[in-house]
Amino acid sequence: MFFPNLFPKIPDARVEYHEDFYAFAKAEHLKNTLLEEVPWRQNKIKIFGKEYDEPRLTQLYGDEGISYGYSGIDFAALPWSETMKSIKIDVEKVAKMTFNICLVNLYRDGKDSNGWHADNEKELGENPVIASVSLGQERFFHLRHNHNKEWRFKFQLHHGSLLIMAGQTQHTYKHQIAKTARKIEPRINLTFRKVVM
Repeated sequence: MFFPNLFPKIPDARVEYHEDFYAFAKAEHLKNTLLEEVPWRQNKIKIFGKEYDEPRLTQLYGDEGISYGYSGIDFAALPWSETMKSIKIDVEKVAKMTFNICLVNLYRDGKDSNGWHADNEKELGENPVIASVSLGQERFFHLRHNHNKEWRFKFQLHHGSLLIMAGQTQHTYKHQIAKTARKIEPRINLTFRKVVM
């Protein structure tokens, strides 16, 4: 499997970005449909023994019998809806591989965020491939190298775009969606992954 590195300026990573994966009208339709049909879930996270609301809403879709967890949060996957299934097929055509789960995030406003992390859970295999569709408000995506402090990058994820991280990226970098003080609209992020059975 080969992913063209569309960000050659990012060392030690393989990142593929398709800004116009979905046309505007299609992206708008998918965003509005998912806002209504996804049974959004508010998870609790523990920080230094105290429990807080996770700063975004989430849900997990996947093949039958698959579960997934991160940061002490466990999900049993919901079956693919028709909308989710159609997006999955579109993503798989570009990624040239199949996925069996999708973690969906809803960033309601600028206060919602996702802190520095890597998607490197053991159940995702040796070199996880993460295919991420963005719908709604553009947000900045940050990458920072685990060892070289000079290798920090930031770019906007556009409405209807697809970002694929592959190769060693989850082992060499962490990424985040930071908070912003600006008044912004909601953003949905669908992150397709493959759990190794």
